[in-house]
Order: sequence, then C-alpha cells, then structure tokens
Amino acid sequence: MRVVLVDDHEMVLEGLKALLARFTRRVRVVGQAADAEEAERVVAAFDPDIVLSDVRLRGPYSGLDLCRRLVEAAPERKVVLLSAYDDEQYLYQALRAGAAGYLLKWMGGEELLRHVERAAAGETVVDPTMAGRAAASAARLQAGEFWPGAALGLTQRESEVLALMVTGLSNRGIANKLVLGGETVKSHVRSIYRKLEVSDRAGAVAVALREGIFR
Repeated sequence: MRVVLVDDHEMVLEGLKALLARFTRRVRVVGQAADAEEAERVVAAFDPDIVLSDVRLRGPYSGLDLCRRLVEAAPERKVVLLSAYDDEQYLYQALRAGAAGYLLKWMGGEELLRHVERAAAGETVVDPTMAGRAAASAARLQAGEFWPGAALGLTQRESEVLALMVTGLSNRGIANKLVLGGETVKSHVRSIYRKLEVSDRAGAVAVALREGIFR
C-alpha cells in the first residue's frame, strides 16, 4: 500500500514515518507534504493508494478542503483524516468532504495501519473511541436535539456567531456580545465560511436564512 502523508508539523510527519516503517511489507510512504497545495502536487505525482492527512493545516486550505478537492478531482481517491480532536462535528465534516476515514492521532502503529488498510479496501473507518458517541450524536441530530446549525457541521459557538451575523452585528460587536477576542471571532467566521462553502458574510447569512437555521 502506497501512502502520502500530509501534516504541517515536521515532528508529526517523522513520527508517522517511523511508525509505518515497522511494517515495510504492508505499507510504503511514497511522499509527504506540509500544506494542502503541496499535497495536491505530491498526490498527482505519486498517485498513492491512501492520503493520510491532518485535519488542520496551515495556509488557506485545511485538511478538509484538501480532502474535498482530491475526491472531487478523483472520486476513487481514498483520503483518511487524522486529528487530535475527538469531536463528532469534525467527524461529520470529514465524511461530508468525502473522507474514507477519521482517526485520532494517538493510536498505535499496528492499529493505525489496520484502519488504513480497511479504508484502502473501500470501507469507511472511524476511530473506535468515537464510533459509539458518533452514532448516538447522529440519532440526536436527526431528532433535532442539537443547536441550530449542527446539521451543517457548525459547532455550538459557531452557531452563536452566525446568529449574531444574521442580526447584522460586526465582528467587533460579536466579540463584545460573546465576550471573545477579536481574533477568536475572526477564526470562527472563517470556519463558518468554509463549512457553509461561502466566501463572505452575505453568503453565510443567505445560507442561514435559506436553510432556516434560526427560526
């Protein structure tokens, strides 16, 4: 199995390579990248069986964006996302982006490889520590028991920020209302744009109103 690794921390890349190097008969790392744009070039050059990418990457594109772009370009492409966050919303976003799996970074080499092999064979793999909670959350989500915006992958705080955007508050106004720092609000707004697949405030508000997020 030929793998490309994507992470913006060299220590993580080297750690993953060291883990997988113990299983040379089953896996070979053929390339690596530190950001999404470099990853697209590496994947195009090496055509791996699996792309193993961090969810959060520095630069304009996240691991979720990378996954979406790779799968749109080649629907058969298998992308497994790695994360330090055992948050069901990240899992749902990964699956919406077309990921073949969502795994947590602290699993051991043998377990990681087993899951990646299953993903390469066509299964959708979810970290075992999250599977039960994710199923329960999905049932609650279907029943409408979560906060507004959860069905679109928004966290509770992002939903609060979007609700205030709909009322016309500026970032500074939102920061004051929620007692948050300005940069924190900007980060939430960028995340909202990415998840709703819009490029500006008007687009986000339009989606919120069209989808009836806030009633």
